[in-house]
Amino acid sequence: MTGRPVRARALEATASLNPGAFSVGDWGLFVSIALIWGSSFLFIAIALDSIEPGLITWGRVALGAAVLNVVPKARTRLDPEDRFRMVLLSLLWVGIPFTLFPLAEQHISSAVTGMLNGSMPIFAALVAGVLLRTPPGPTQAAGLVVGLAGTLAVSLDQLGEGDNAWIGVLMALGATVCYGFAINIAAPLQRRYGSLAVMARMLALATVWTAPFGFWSIPGSSFELGPALSVAFIGAVGTGIAFVIMATLVGSVGSTRASMATYLIPVVAMVLGVLVRDDRVGVVAVVGVVLVVVGAYFASRPERAVPPAPIAIREPT
Repeated sequence: MTGRPVRARALEATASLNPGAFSVGDWGLFVSIALIWGSSFLFIAIALDSIEPGLITWGRVALGAAVLNVVPKARTRLDPEDRFRMVLLSLLWVGIPFTLFPLAEQHISSAVTGMLNGSMPIFAALVAGVLLRTPPGPTQAAGLVVGLAGTLAVSLDQLGEGDNAWIGVLMALGATVCYGFAINIAAPLQRRYGSLAVMARMLALATVWTAPFGFWSIPGSSFELGPALSVAFIGAVGTGIAFVIMATLVGSVGSTRASMATYLIPVVAMVLGVLVRDDRVGVVAVVGVVLVVVGAYFASRPERAVPPAPIAIREPT
């Protein structure tokens, strides 16, 4: 055990343990994440046809927790010094963003929500640079600028769609920023306890955080088969199984390279939204998402060796 403060450990990040090329298994995990999470925005939109946002979030989290907690390997005791980090992770990776996305899709389309989520590697790279104390090199800096410009283009294109579209844009971006922090602080816990244990504990905690909003949303919801099946999918598959896949990928290739799976998420979300929900996607938004993908790629590329040892960032006193 070390004598580092709990809060310092909570803001700890690590570099990749495997800086080499992706294996066949890594690519399989990579594509699976893109397809599952890219389609989740469509299923959220379908669920909203008869189910309130709070109940969608709570049902999704509770189902995901139930799937993971039936696995014996998920039942691992957590060291007291890691409890604060786990609580923080449950909020940043699940509680807050899973609440914000259904709320956002009340104001903007599933396609645009997924396209905005594509900026997650941009925020992950920014957070990694701060936590690891490694400022971006020229290529990474250019990628950040291009990616942020693309995010702005997607946002501005959507703002003309309605008086409250800006609310949905801010909610979607807020959720994406949370992911940027979460994906950086998850890897040390995942390597210490294993992906199943971390994800199961995180989802169990988030089930508690999201329960009040879920119960409050029951009176305004009604049962319809399509929306109910959509919640079941994003819960059991999109949350339970997909979180294990992502945690495994992070542990194998590192947080920044794992976040590159989101390059395909906005494309999947956009195509499904347009084909299934007849979502409108303007030319500016399409150009913007291309900039996001290109910027995220270059922002995520390493330009220098990163020390393998974790670095603790202490809060100012």
